[in-house]
Amino acid sequence: MGTRYDLVCAGCTPTDLIEVCESCADRADQKSFPSRWHGEPEVLLRDRELGGTWSARACPVRPLNDDCLAPMPGHWLALTADGFVRITGDDQWLVGPVELPEENPVDMRDFPDRPRRSLHTSRDGRFAAVVSDYGRFATVVDLDEWVTVVDLDRDWVDNEFTRYPFAFLDGGRFVAATDWNRLDVFALPSGELLTDRETAAPQRGEPEPEHYLDYFQGALHLSPSERWLVTDGWIWHPIGAPEAIDLAAWLGGDLHAAEHARGLTPGRENVWDQPIAWVDDRTVAIQRMGASWQRMLDGVELYDAETGRRTGMFAGPAGPMWGHGGLLYVAAEAGFEVWDPAEGARVGFAPGFRPTAHDPATGTFAELRNDQLRTWTTPR
Repeated sequence: MGTRYDLVCAGCTPTDLIEVCESCADRADQKSFPSRWHGEPEVLLRDRELGGTWSARACPVRPLNDDCLAPMPGHWLALTADGFVRITGDDQWLVGPVELPEENPVDMRDFPDRPRRSLHTSRDGRFAAVVSDYGRFATVVDLDEWVTVVDLDRDWVDNEFTRYPFAFLDGGRFVAATDWNRLDVFALPSGELLTDRETAAPQRGEPEPEHYLDYFQGALHLSPSERWLVTDGWIWHPIGAPEAIDLAAWLGGDLHAAEHARGLTPGRENVWDQPIAWVDDRTVAIQRMGASWQRMLDGVELYDAETGRRTGMFAGPAGPMWGHGGLLYVAAEAGFEVWDPAEGARVGFAPGFRPTAHDPATGTFAELRNDQLRTWTTPR
């Protein structure tokens, strides 16, 4: 049923199973995640009525891509070819243009669709950031004053493999990449750097400095209370290695907390940049099951951010994913799916609806395509 399985040593397969004590089984399970699957998992479908509230209206706004629609208090903000566009209940208007420096096309020769723009907004709606996913640059704009707060540059070291690390925080701050292996926190609206510290690379022939981080930072995923920050990065060569940063400790004075994050997953060969969402303030869901890109299954692995332990997994989810109210919401190829991690099952489905943005304050999901804005809000 579901993803129940027996753990068998690859060198002994096939063989008779043996019984071991609970602690040994747990240790083997945590340290030796399946590198190969025999058989197929059962995808549990227990769909119920979605409930909630639907709405749709004409909206002739064209975001640059699926990552260019973001929530604002009471409305939405889109990034278009002409710049920022505010979208309210019955109207839309251009706020103004925004520019990023041009990327070097030579760096993108193997990825013709990269880099691409992505939009982030602060929870209070005052600030917006345009970042170059799989690229080098980002800029943060004060929408109230219509001024640039800060321009960011993470330099160029294999940037084409990761989204630009960026996240707005409450309390007038944001965290962003300032190098391929470094994150920093800045104040708003001043743009003041709050995390000045030494993270220099080692000199040739010398040992690595204590706080040097040989890690390619990736997309950032903030826990609901902002205690944890998961970065979806990778290490050479090439292993996907999501890590959980104790953000509360970092902001509380542990200057190098970002360099000493807790690893999640035993390592994923050639797999990173996967959908990630928070189930609750400690449990993070990471899509795809397994340890190697050649032998992975569609599904979700659940991890405890504080301990790094895998606490569960279930088959099925595949696509952009958000967490809200203890459930996972997935924009799958066939439509909108609701998954209950406690059941390990899909519990709701809306065919044809594929949202690209989520407002955590209201539980509203939005799809802006073909000159129509369509939304669904979770039941209260």
